[in-house]
Amino acid sequence: MTEVLRAAVTEDPISVDEHAKLVEHASAGAVVTFSGVVRDHDHGRSVRELEYHGHPSAGDVVAEVVSDVAGRFEGVRAVAVSHRVGPLAIGDVALAVAVSAAHRGAAFAVCSELVDEVKRRLPVWKRQVFADGSDEWVNCP
Repeated sequence: MTEVLRAAVTEDPISVDEHAKLVEHASAGAVVTFSGVVRDHDHGRSVRELEYHGHPSAGDVVAEVVSDVAGRFEGVRAVAVSHRVGPLAIGDVALAVAVSAAHRGAAFAVCSELVDEVKRRLPVWKRQVFADGSDEWVNCP
């Protein structure tokens, strides 16, 4: 059974290294991490800053995603996932995922699927501000 050590949406800075330490397990032969970092451009335009806004259900949704994905794979020992909301600067971590598993194949597969499913299902919307002062909402219904 997979241990879910973190499934959170937070305004606090997040650390991929901290997530990796959380999932360490004596029977795990692999720890795979992902760091979604705020970049300085999008579709050829310079990005100055961005902010994420989350629906009040976002914490429950990320926990549901983690449970759904991790439960489909054999040998997964532990998972930790956090998505940040609020204002973020270029270089800040917006999404941290760490997975430990008995073997690397499952660790890579679960980590990849978690990133895709969090991005697909999490009710979090991004407002990015460009260098020229204009802004844009992304993934906003």
